[in-house]
Amino acid sequence: MIVNQNKLFLIKIAHTLIWAIFVGIIFYILYCGITGRVTIYTWIGIGIIVGEGLVLLLFKMYCPLTVLARRYSDSERDNFDIFLPEWLARYNKVIFTSLFLLGLALVLYQRFA
Repeated sequence: MIVNQNKLFLIKIAHTLIWAIFVGIIFYILYCGITGRVTIYTWIGIGIIVGEGLVLLLFKMYCPLTVLARRYSDSERDNFDIFLPEWLARYNKVIFTSLFLLGLALVLYQRFA
């Protein structure tokens, strides 16, 4: 069981780091939309987040790392696979999809209005 715990721990670390990168990109998009500083990096960030959304759709709204972590845990907790508070893990998609859509709307407004 220690081997499984080690694998789950490594997945949790990777998942948390990747999550932080995506959150950083979402906040960058929001910042660009608020300030009007829309650059090629803004569009690259939007593409990355849209790509993440497609991956989630492909995996039936689960992160592939969650699917992988499920092999090493039967926990029912929302944060079993990531180092986040349970409430944030539970509402993660709603919170950050909303922030992304707001940022995207602001970027599109700044660029095309």
